Amino acid sequence: MEPAQTYSFLQRARVRGLIKKTILLLLVGALLYTTVAMVYATKTIYKVRRNYAVILEALGGERKVVEEVGWHARLPLFTRIELEVPLMNQQLFLGGQQEPQRIMSLGNVALWTSAMLTYRITDLERWGIENRNPLVLLQADFDGIVKDVMQSKSVDALVSEREEIKDIIFEALKNRPINVGGPNLESKYGIEVVSFVLRDTRFGDRLAEASEEKKRRELIAEAENYAASLEASRTRTLYAAYSDSIREFREALGLGVAADPYLFEFLNQQKWATAYEKNPQGQNTFVLNNSAGTPPVVLPAPPFGPPPTRREAVEDGQAPQNPQPGVRPTLREADQAD
Repeated sequence: MEPAQTYSFLQRARVRGLIKKTILLLLVGALLYTTVAMVYATKTIYKVRRNYAVILEALGGERKVVEEVGWHARLPLFTRIELEVPLMNQQLFLGGQQEPQRIMSLGNVALWTSAMLTYRITDLERWGIENRNPLVLLQADFDGIVKDVMQSKSVDALVSEREEIKDIIFEALKNRPINVGGPNLESKYGIEVVSFVLRDTRFGDRLAEASEEKKRRELIAEAENYAASLEASRTRTLYAAYSDSIREFREALGLGVAADPYLFEFLNQQKWATAYEKNPQGQNTFVLNNSAGTPPVVLPAPPFGPPPTRREAVEDGQAPQNPQPGVRPTLREADQAD
């Protein structure tokens, strides 16, 4: 074999060997990656992060808590990771939603409200081992306590006394037993209630309009009652002054009790006469003197507008201002007089 052919054959062999090694390395790398991925997916090797804990369940049913931060291994077929629990502050919304929820106040008035509880898990044994689905149970107890407190308050208190209502609910969540003689939230779930906030408390749109109309009517009624009270007070004051004046007047004239009715009638006549002078519109009758049983004097309503001309008076059949006896003026004379 010639040297050139020998060199070409060795080069091809060297390239084939390199390709085989490359393929073999790729297969080994893919196998290792698949193995690691399967191990990580099945969490045979798992990591406990900071401020987290893991609850493991063994094949025999034993459950334990792993709190140490770092990597841990477990038997893939004989244990499973049941729960990963965060140990940081967590939030819980009223009704499980951030949107406002509808509740009823003490007077059966519908309100829209939203609230948020902040809590932290302190006892993993009680939270994750003694309670199954602890978050669902905590949500139900939280909603019940908040609604119990809010529905026992009037609508005015819920809207205008938000700070006091918030503190009352916080105290109930932290210390009040869920039932009489039972545990509270902290002892039942192994948590610490950090804070409670009423995010929103408002009427519905239609109810807000009705409430504003009701408030407007209440203000009008209150103003009318106040005006009536002032009028009654003024009347009582005038009556007291009236009585004192009559008594002093009677003592000054030496009149007896029998003269009181006539004196009252006289003063009443003077009062109505003064009222007619101040406001003659719509008043046609007042009594000048009715002590002797005479009929009342009826006065005509005051005229409105300019007085009629002599022509209009003649057309209406009214007599002129200075008529001659037995002579009726003509329309021409009336026009000349105007």
